[in-house]
Amino acid sequence: MKIQRVYLDTSVIGGCFDPEFAEWSNGLIQDLRDGLFKPLLSQVTATEIENAPKQVQALYAELLALNPEILEITESALELMHAYQSRNILTPNFRNDGLRIALATIAEADVLVSWNFRHIVRFDKIRLFNAVNLEYGYKPLQIYSPREVTTYGTSKD
Repeated sequence: MKIQRVYLDTSVIGGCFDPEFAEWSNGLIQDLRDGLFKPLLSQVTATEIENAPKQVQALYAELLALNPEILEITESALELMHAYQSRNILTPNFRNDGLRIALATIAEADVLVSWNFRHIVRFDKIRLFNAVNLEYGYKPLQIYSPREVTTYGTSKD
């Protein structure tokens, strides 16, 4: 059985320490520890983690020890990110959000998980991202919150 490859937005890692999101973020992190999913991280995440609180940095270091795929920023990813901007899906102020979506798309991640309901995990935005992805010859990207992805809280019947 193929292990699903899950791109983690920085909000998921930080969410482990936020009372509103901790239950589901920590559930997903445990799924990664248990080998149920393969983590995908990127240079975008690494840069954002540099200024994060120490506990978030420590969790990121733990994720790095799980041998994740690290997605490199490429010309193709930048081109796709710019396509999202040129279609006004995201403004240049949210460059990193577009870049992480482009990276996950090009890497053919099985899912991108995020708590960013304003710019990423939104039905209308997901449809627009995927329209561009298809136009550029890529597969649609599945985008969900950790609550929909983690096995935490589900019965193992």
